[in-house]
Amino acid sequence: MIQFHLNDLAKRHIFWLSAALCLVFLVNPGQYINLQKPLAEEHGIGGGYLAEELISEEESSILLTEASLDSTSELEPVSKSHTLIYNSHLVQKGDNISTLAINFGLNQGTLVSVNKITYARLLQAGKTIKIPNQDGILHTVKDGESLSIIAQKYNADSEAIKTVNELFSDKITPETEIFIPGAQLDWSKLQEINGDLFIWPVHGAITSNFGWRRDPFNRSRRHLHNGIDIKGSTGTPVRAAMAGRISSVGYDSVFGNYVIISHHSGYRTLYGHMSVIRTRTGAYVAQGERIGDVGNTGQSTGPHLHFTVYKNGTATNPRSLIR
Repeated sequence: MIQFHLNDLAKRHIFWLSAALCLVFLVNPGQYINLQKPLAEEHGIGGGYLAEELISEEESSILLTEASLDSTSELEPVSKSHTLIYNSHLVQKGDNISTLAINFGLNQGTLVSVNKITYARLLQAGKTIKIPNQDGILHTVKDGESLSIIAQKYNADSEAIKTVNELFSDKITPETEIFIPGAQLDWSKLQEINGDLFIWPVHGAITSNFGWRRDPFNRSRRHLHNGIDIKGSTGTPVRAAMAGRISSVGYDSVFGNYVIISHHSGYRTLYGHMSVIRTRTGAYVAQGERIGDVGNTGQSTGPHLHFTVYKNGTATNPRSLIR
């Protein structure tokens, strides 16, 4: 009786074990199937296993070429030249060229050029400006200029210029305004427009501005004051407003002890009424380098520095160029 009972129990265990194995096979049959099947069966509709060793070199080359083409086609629109489009932006309080350029992902020179801004500090809230969809600057075509000449001048691509401006030939009419993609505004020009070209040669109150004024030595007469007067104590260091070469030093009956520095882009600066000159003609000076001391020499009513900026020989208001 006992032996019969044990055999019956064993049969029952074998039954349940077989049932469990069948269930596992039904849930995940793939791992129990022999994978060594003909390639035609493995790559029919519905997928299968790709046996790498069964692909020929020719097939592999074709697959790689197609993958490369697909990759290139995805990247192409990013680098491809596209037509110039403008959006508009209403200038808000606190906006300036620098922050606008950052916000729209453009160079400052791009915004300055397309909006024909000559003095960035005059940008006012409420003014509408143009925001292009790419970096570049405007160029007005001159007589004798061809598309290739313009492209060479800005180190740009002729075809890109044609695409951006929707030009259908290489011929361009003089006085036509075109956009040069990727071109940048000259650094010194941008500094000039931003009013960041010079530093203050000496810090102090402005006692006389640029422009017409009464002659301090003859109140009945008016004359053009071609610079600004900056008050300072005798002996206060006078520093070069921008790097350049000393073109002249000496004494003048009006400006007293003076220094003239020649800079890039046609600029020259004059520093007058100094008590001491601390440089010499021909010397190169860095921006901020000491060139003399504040004084009261020449026609002067008290210790101060007379500071003049010349652009191509014409005196201009220094206040618009000093940061």
